[in-house]
Amino acid sequence: MDLLLIEQQAREVVTEVAAMAQLRPGQLLVIGCSTSEVAGKHIGKAGSREVAEALFRGISSAAEQQGFSLAFQCCEHLNRALVVERQTMERGGLEEVSVVPVPSAGGSMAACAFEKMADPVVVEHIQAHAGIDIGDTLIGMHLKHVAVPLRPTRRMIGEAHVTAARTRPKLIGGSRAVYERTLPNQSCT
Repeated sequence: MDLLLIEQQAREVVTEVAAMAQLRPGQLLVIGCSTSEVAGKHIGKAGSREVAEALFRGISSAAEQQGFSLAFQCCEHLNRALVVERQTMERGGLEEVSVVPVPSAGGSMAACAFEKMADPVVVEHIQAHAGIDIGDTLIGMHLKHVAVPLRPTRRMIGEAHVTAARTRPKLIGGSRAVYERTLPNQSCT
């Protein structure tokens, strides 16, 4: 398995999805990842620290270049809680939970993120602006309403299927509502 290629593929996908989603500094991208799937194995059966580290390098370098924040989803054994930086938790008014992700309970990717982040914490819930799912781990519960599918050019990282989404504000109002900011300013009188 070519770990440099996996790192490069992850960087490419994150960079493209961030551009497609128009992520701004401080906004949040959630990553769900099965290192087993990246290695061509069944989800949850062959987690790999080496794969997680290669993915983390690629994902975090793209995030650092563009200034958005990351959340790494844990596996089902931790109820899909998320690893984030403490400042992300505090900025978002999130609540920390007491757990340390390990490969057997949290998954290799979340465990790696917890080890590599500057000041990691685990939270139960977020509402991210966009997300990338590497290996069909189901990240939808962590996206703001309304999720819009994205189609990145690269659809695989290693052997894992990649899906992505951005979010947009809800459309409210009905038939007389205007959703685009293209009308000239009108008087309030």
